Amino acid sequence: MALIVQKYGGTSVGSIDRIRKVAKRVMDKRNAGHQLVVVLSAMGKTTDELVKLAKEISPHPDERDLDMLVSTGEQVSIALLSMALQREGCRAVALTGWQAGILTDCCHGDARIRHFENNRICGHLQEGKVVIVAGFQGVDEHGEITTLGRGGSDTSAVALAASLGAERCEIYTDVTGVFTADPRLVPTAQKLSAISYQDMLDLAQLGAGVLHPRSVETARKRHVRLVVRSSFSDEEGTYVGADVPAQAESVARGIAHQEQISILWVKGREIHRRTPMLTGNLREAGVMANAVLHGTDLLSFPVATEQHKKAAAFLQEQQESLGFDEMEAEHGFAMVSLVGVSRHASSKVPKTIKRKMKALQVPIRWFHQSERKVSIALPAEQVKTAVRALHRELGLDAGEKLAVK
Repeated sequence: MALIVQKYGGTSVGSIDRIRKVAKRVMDKRNAGHQLVVVLSAMGKTTDELVKLAKEISPHPDERDLDMLVSTGEQVSIALLSMALQREGCRAVALTGWQAGILTDCCHGDARIRHFENNRICGHLQEGKVVIVAGFQGVDEHGEITTLGRGGSDTSAVALAASLGAERCEIYTDVTGVFTADPRLVPTAQKLSAISYQDMLDLAQLGAGVLHPRSVETARKRHVRLVVRSSFSDEEGTYVGADVPAQAESVARGIAHQEQISILWVKGREIHRRTPMLTGNLREAGVMANAVLHGTDLLSFPVATEQHKKAAAFLQEQQESLGFDEMEAEHGFAMVSLVGVSRHASSKVPKTIKRKMKALQVPIRWFHQSERKVSIALPAEQVKTAVRALHRELGLDAGEKLAVK
């Protein structure tokens, strides 16, 4: 008998009918002799609706009050699943984050899990119950409800699996696994049977929405075996782990894309000497930034447009210590990234990308290459054209042979 942690996203529990189907899937696993801890997101768009309500009251709601409000979404879904299981004769108990012993730091809206007090969960498991835990939330040292940020239920599930020593963590979503590109954008994308922690982390950080980056970081650090699969079918999913062999002849693992990107340009004499400090400070402030140097006095990096003002304000506060003279911003871009670039193709891929974009008359405004990754920023309205064309050009379409010239 194995201990398994399952996580179901908002789409998977978006209606009463879907919750009943989740209950059946849970019972099938339980009847096979396994112990189950089930982590749930809020139903459908509940969290968005709660945030909208808050902003109708106040454009800048108090962060503590906002966490108090949005944490109720998961409480609805866990209670309903517990009811559904018990109606079918399966013993179950629903626990909020604080009841489950999920202890976090004090950062409302983007808290990080510090540790777990598992006694209550373990006690219920020993009694033969399915334990249903509210994802996305915890409690800080002062007893205040905190939330883990968007995608936080993934992190809740992986961290619980690590803490409990689960055999694996199964992430159920609305797609059948991890694909070489977003299958809603690229119908010819291929599902991967397995992917390494590092490639999955790169895809997640660069826009692939199937897993939250923090959950992958936790899985890699704590050696949690992940499986990503659909809650709407019995199709085999994608295994995420450390023991994934490198691809033999493939150019890359996949393509990720992000919309609503802004590019910040920072100019200052010998700015290149301060690049590590600048990008490091931005990351500490919660803004992910990959910087590109243009000579010695010009630096550029893309940020999510929603983080543009935060990044700009932070840089202005640090202007004297960072030693730059001017800062400008451009908006209306998307970023397309090729992830898991193999060594044999690393020198050829950038040329292929540039040649293809030139042929399609898609201007590249920003370009960055690092180990196993290549990213470009281009006009937002051309992201679909670019992703589909590169996916085909690099041989990632289903049934295609990889051929980089």
